[in-house]
Amino acid sequence: MDAPQRATGVSASAPQSGPAVLERAHFPALLDALRAAGYRIVGPRLRDGAIVYDEIARVEDLPEGWTDEQEAGRYRLARRTDRALFGYVVGPHSWKKYLHPPAQRLWRAAREGGRISFSAEPPEPSGYAFLGVRACELAAIAIQDRVFTGGAFADRGYAARRERAFLVAVNCVEARGTCFCVSMRTGPRAEAGFDLALTELVGQNEHFFLVEAGSERGRAILAGLPLRPATEGEVAAAARGIESAAAKMGRRLDTEGLPELLARSHEHPRWDEVAARCLACANCTLVCPTCFCTTVEDRTDLDGGHTERWRRWDSCFTLDFSYVHGGAVRASGRSRYRQWMVHKLSTWHEQFGSSGCVGCGRCITWCPVGIDITEEARAIVAAAPAQSGGRDEADG
Repeated sequence: MDAPQRATGVSASAPQSGPAVLERAHFPALLDALRAAGYRIVGPRLRDGAIVYDEIARVEDLPEGWTDEQEAGRYRLARRTDRALFGYVVGPHSWKKYLHPPAQRLWRAAREGGRISFSAEPPEPSGYAFLGVRACELAAIAIQDRVFTGGAFADRGYAARRERAFLVAVNCVEARGTCFCVSMRTGPRAEAGFDLALTELVGQNEHFFLVEAGSERGRAILAGLPLRPATEGEVAAAARGIESAAAKMGRRLDTEGLPELLARSHEHPRWDEVAARCLACANCTLVCPTCFCTTVEDRTDLDGGHTERWRRWDSCFTLDFSYVHGGAVRASGRSRYRQWMVHKLSTWHEQFGSSGCVGCGRCITWCPVGIDITEEARAIVAAAPAQSGGRDEADG
């Protein structure tokens, strides 16, 4: 990615040489520029009592003046005292649903006379512009990039969707009760991986966005926007807002030595304690922006003339996921929760070179019984076993 540069000016012809400001009144121009570049805009919207990601047609579709309150097993919307467009943290959706769809047809086959013809699913005709990507979510997308395209066998569908995606990040100036991105070194400032990054500042008599470009595509979009140079005070105010968010994290996770400790804690009694609460509902994996488990289904019509293969999201919490001929490898809730957490915080490092957790807190917020991954990790660290333990698993 190109080193982030900031754009300035008051017209499309102005040079880009320093920090820039997009006034709230001119925000629709950003949406217009993205549409003119051929993108379908996806961003935050209010629906079903939550802030979710969906297609955006106009600024009025954004959750203006709304925020979220989050704690373990609890999510509520609340009114703000201002009219911020991005005054929330994260909701139940992640951008994963657009880059790695929950259900995707892989190919179709048809019998025509004595011949069978196969056809792969064609790519989507247009790309998405993701509006409102948080720093932790940028980190999650970077992780999924490694999962789907970093090995010898790349997922061509993911790669095509990712290549066409335009990322408009929004720096966090607030944090919620389940946030711990600072612990995971993934936020609250967007450092890399974006095309544009915004910092929203709302005051008594002002409402504007500090803007920076992180790619040539981003600079091309900025070139057509009504921008003005940012003052030193505005740049400093944006920095203070981000620093304030960093200081107000609701959770903390000490990652020093954690992967190694979890790898030798297979017999820790805490796994039994958390299993007594866990419903194996798979909420944590479905809201997680990095989980990628899938299953494959074949569909055939009654006369055998047509068949399709679909890939769908699955979860390591489901009993069938670890089924091997003769039975499930991970038959107990204890083993399935342990598999998820140890993979996320430990063995993910071995596979992909980083943690699988970005500190967004979704798994804590959306767990019906309020299981907290940071609390579970602390409990295991506090009573770390002196020696490794090891039932591989069908431990019932």
